[in-house]
Amino acid sequence: MDDYKYLTIVEWTKEYIASNKLMPNDRFLTEKELCTIHNVSRQTVRQALMKLERDNVLYRVRGSGTFVKSVTPPVSRTGMNIGVISTYFSDYIFPHIVTGIESVLNDASCPMQLAITHNRVADETQALTSMLSNGVRGLIIEPSKSALPNPNIDLYREIQRSNIPVVFFNAKYPWSDMPCVALDDDAAGKMVADYIYECGHKRVAGIFLIDDIQGHKRYSGFINSSIAHGVKDAEKNVIWYSSTEKEDPFTGIKDRMLELLKRVTAVVCYNDMIAVRLMKFCRENGISIPDDISVTGIDDSSYAPICEVPLTTVKHPHRKLGEAAANMLLRQLESNGAPQESIIFQPELVIRESVKVISDDTADKHKNA
Repeated sequence: MDDYKYLTIVEWTKEYIASNKLMPNDRFLTEKELCTIHNVSRQTVRQALMKLERDNVLYRVRGSGTFVKSVTPPVSRTGMNIGVISTYFSDYIFPHIVTGIESVLNDASCPMQLAITHNRVADETQALTSMLSNGVRGLIIEPSKSALPNPNIDLYREIQRSNIPVVFFNAKYPWSDMPCVALDDDAAGKMVADYIYECGHKRVAGIFLIDDIQGHKRYSGFINSSIAHGVKDAEKNVIWYSSTEKEDPFTGIKDRMLELLKRVTAVVCYNDMIAVRLMKFCRENGISIPDDISVTGIDDSSYAPICEVPLTTVKHPHRKLGEAAANMLLRQLESNGAPQESIIFQPELVIRESVKVISDDTADKHKNA
């Protein structure tokens, strides 16, 4: 992901300057040193240095090296320094979203401060506090553990009292009246479940994330589809996992998973990442996809078309979502905080090879196995 790592280097550089108490005109690290530290290509380092020059953090002198230009948070000619807080950055759909945000802010000459929370509330607290102290004019935020009570409510109230506009992306806290740019997660969950049922499956499982509101909405879509197709007990085939288990959500529940997979013919997964993990689990346990189990994801990530069985999924707007969030924030700034309507992108089904069309006879045989 060298194409996106340059943003991480940009934020690291600002922290490095502050922590090492570098002053204006002090010599900064060389391109070679940055390549070694971050294990990236020289092209990625140069992309980061170009942005740092645009943001008035560094300047370069041909034949002499790179030097610190400013030790204060960079402010554009319009003074609109924007904070962006994302749960993740280095993989999945997040680089595309952040790049969409950055492209709009760059065009508007608005420097961007990026912070990553790893979906941890304490890291969100630190990011918000740091950005407020750096004088951001607006915030674009992906909430952390959005389905759980959040101790940062008072911090968000302070942000509102300070007339700092906020736009959430991917999800928003249930208690917040701030606008959000997101995929219609309820519709996405329903769309993949509808497709599964329309392919002849009658016994369908679901795997959903419990601590983010997106997981709840995708679950809701799955259940609504099940009821619409006459399946009243779908919830008994649902497994919940937390974001702390995302690397391997099936650890410790192997027997439960195998029992579940014996009594269903298809699984709706919260996202592509979990679908890929499920495929790996099935392969390790001699379960064939889609012959034994059909699998769907959501997000149409880079994993979906290249995993061992190309994945049927729902397209996430990725970069367009980031662009929309940034444009919404700029409109709020230009209109002195005038309310903005949330933007909800409608899902689009992407059909690949991970779902098998089955007959009534096949479903009955599986049921009686």
